[in-house]
Amino acid sequence: MNGEEEFFDAVTGFDSDNSSGEFSEANQKVTGRIDLDSSNSSRTGKSGERPPRENGVQKHRTALPAPMFTRSDFSVWSILKKCIGLELSKITMPIAFNEPLSFLQRITEYMEHVYLIHKAALQPQPLERMQCVAAFAVSAVASQWERTGKPFNPLLGETYELVREDLGFRFISEQVSHHPPISAFYSEGLSQDFVFHGSIYPKLKFWGKSVEAEPRGTITLELLKHGEAYTWTNPTCCVHNVIIGKLWIEQYGTVEILNHRTGDKCVLNFRPCGLFGKELHRVEGHIQDKNKKKLFMIYGKWTECLWGIDPSSYESFKKQERRGDHHRKARLDVGPEIASEVAGDAADDVPMAQETVSVIPGSRLLWRVNSRPPNSAQMYNFTSFTVSLNELESGMEKTLPPTDCRLRPDIRGMENGNMDLASQEKERLEEKQREARKERAKEEAEWRTRWFRPGDNPHTGTPDWLYAGDYFERNFSDCPDIY
Repeated sequence: MNGEEEFFDAVTGFDSDNSSGEFSEANQKVTGRIDLDSSNSSRTGKSGERPPRENGVQKHRTALPAPMFTRSDFSVWSILKKCIGLELSKITMPIAFNEPLSFLQRITEYMEHVYLIHKAALQPQPLERMQCVAAFAVSAVASQWERTGKPFNPLLGETYELVREDLGFRFISEQVSHHPPISAFYSEGLSQDFVFHGSIYPKLKFWGKSVEAEPRGTITLELLKHGEAYTWTNPTCCVHNVIIGKLWIEQYGTVEILNHRTGDKCVLNFRPCGLFGKELHRVEGHIQDKNKKKLFMIYGKWTECLWGIDPSSYESFKKQERRGDHHRKARLDVGPEIASEVAGDAADDVPMAQETVSVIPGSRLLWRVNSRPPNSAQMYNFTSFTVSLNELESGMEKTLPPTDCRLRPDIRGMENGNMDLASQEKERLEEKQREARKERAKEEAEWRTRWFRPGDNPHTGTPDWLYAGDYFERNFSDCPDIY
């Protein structure tokens, strides 16, 4: 066992063309075939020019260079059988269980539905702003649906940046600690309407048939024009059937979003699937004021959509539903009942997801998930946004720091379908990281982060990692050599 490896499971989670503040109906199909030419890792022209622009906006690739590698020939049980009940750290996993992204890139998927933040910034009333923020918090985990590969563990000092002029934001993240593994991120709106930042360090445990990721770290969203700050923590994510059976994911737990200026709070309950799978993917909650008076009800699925309605209409509908008199009884409460196997080594049956969310009359659509590309299943179930994250355009390496994820040879090798190269490079990078740590220990030198510094969250007072600034000035002369 490699004692220096950190294990991250698939726990954190496109092209939303709608950044104008309108709610996305996500009905645009993204087409494209998988390019089997492993040398073509970016959509550049024959002469090396950048991909074409449409109406002045950069177009991004719609497929990965190579299809997903099969995992059928590998047994994860031989690795995890001694780890039941323990935190999953210092465990080396075969690269076949990875997906060709760094965990830093996985965090960036929070920004797929960034139009919800832009919309929040435009709302005149705090209640409407909280509705948009709540929808954004739910949308941030939507990309995890059916994502059963684990991202690559970031190396200490690794970074990732993403600038999307079409979506109106720029984003930077850095791996600021190796033990424990901590990833810090910072994003800002290009029109100075928001700042979004936090640090993520999930605690993972293996429970025999499942891997559970308990969220750690505070997420902060600041709406600058309103002088408001919202903070919350992500729900717990659980990956079932990591040993045998079909992998499936659920999110559960309570997420509380606090508006620190007004005292308003949104309480969202991510339901566990339950014995018969009736609650699978469901989210229910409400927005309350500082006196705990309910102002707005929220319901839906984190894999599909989110709706909202006033409390009186919601309670009236629920009362009629309980009496059995309502002609549109929620479809979430009907359907085949699939019991889970709980004994022995049998796999947990995949709950049968109900058809859709039953919409209460008078509800407002807060958010709908973007449709995935038709070849998503051959691309690790990536969204269209995710497909573009590791794209390395011609000439980009000259403007990126040498620590950017796009330049990692093991991730690039896996993306191009060269698994042997990816495994060799992964082992080389881990050994290089260990040797660098030994050298620092000999010299009694501490690691120095480049773009983030430890401090207290200005709104919660809890320990956090704060953006130190100056990244986009692009002075990368003192960046570490980690690849």
